[in-house]
Amino acid sequence: MDYDPMVMDEAESLGPVVKISQADNVRVKFELSNADISFANSLRRVMLAEIPIIAIDLVEIEENSSVLADEFIAHRLGLIPLNAEGAESLLYSRDCDCDNYCENCSVKLVLHAKCTGGENMSISARDLVPAGDRMNQTLGTPVIRDEDGLGPLILKLRPGQEIKLECIAKKGIAKEHAKWAPSAAIGFEYDPHNKLHHIDYWYESDPKTEWPPSEYVDWEEPPAEGEPFDYDAVPNRFYYNVETSGPLPPDGIVTEGIKVIQQKLAGLIHELTEGEGGGYDGPRSPEYGGGGGGGGGDGGYAGYSTSYGGNGGNQSSWGGAGGTTPYGQTPYGGGGSSWS
Repeated sequence: MDYDPMVMDEAESLGPVVKISQADNVRVKFELSNADISFANSLRRVMLAEIPIIAIDLVEIEENSSVLADEFIAHRLGLIPLNAEGAESLLYSRDCDCDNYCENCSVKLVLHAKCTGGENMSISARDLVPAGDRMNQTLGTPVIRDEDGLGPLILKLRPGQEIKLECIAKKGIAKEHAKWAPSAAIGFEYDPHNKLHHIDYWYESDPKTEWPPSEYVDWEEPPAEGEPFDYDAVPNRFYYNVETSGPLPPDGIVTEGIKVIQQKLAGLIHELTEGEGGGYDGPRSPEYGGGGGGGGGDGGYAGYSTSYGGNGGNQSSWGGAGGTTPYGQTPYGGGGSSWS
């Protein structure tokens, strides 16, 4: 994943502009410009919590003579990062037709170890072995990046102790549980010189000496001495530092985050366009220009149309109109009274 610093030609760009400053197998740093802060923050939130990956969700322990409780081991197993490349082809367990789990919605891993020597035995993520059919040969494989090639430590066995279990990894997102988080951390920053005064620094004498400068201060022009505050200014350059936790490469986290946003927008457009076709019969917004009864005789304001209907839309679930409530008449006038 070798990237050269690059930037799209702003004159030719019709949308957001991305400049990549650093990329490796652990993190990617890039600048997003020509975009609104709402979109920039949406991308950050999606990359943190809404990208689907897989993680161990079920643990069936057959033998455990170690000093650790079953629940403790199951929790540690759930936090082991698993390779999630190709997870988009895996179904969510709630969408699968199987009774519990199958190869279409899960990946099975097994662990069986017994200490037969005279010294303690370390059991690590390397000892988790995928079993059964998988979508591809890497999906569900424990992510191992340490120099020794062992991966995260799971537990230790004393001589004579044994551990035998079966794990079921399922697809999910970090909104459900942190074990499905694809990123370890995401740095997000804008306005390194604080021109917009969105940050109120606490200091004793001088904030410039007491607060370290941002690494992006050289990317933007500092404010001129005595420059008046621009009340109409908005941020349009955003700096990201995306660090992966292992399941996906950092650039894959960014691209998958954009896909999730596209899917959300596509779903919203689908619901809106389906409503225009008459499939929506829930509460509606005020209708103007005639149509749908209960309005003015010359095509004026037609009132609200609610799921309860009647009386031009001002009917309540309790019956009656105007000031009528389930407890009788209100002191604000009789039902059907109009504003003067």
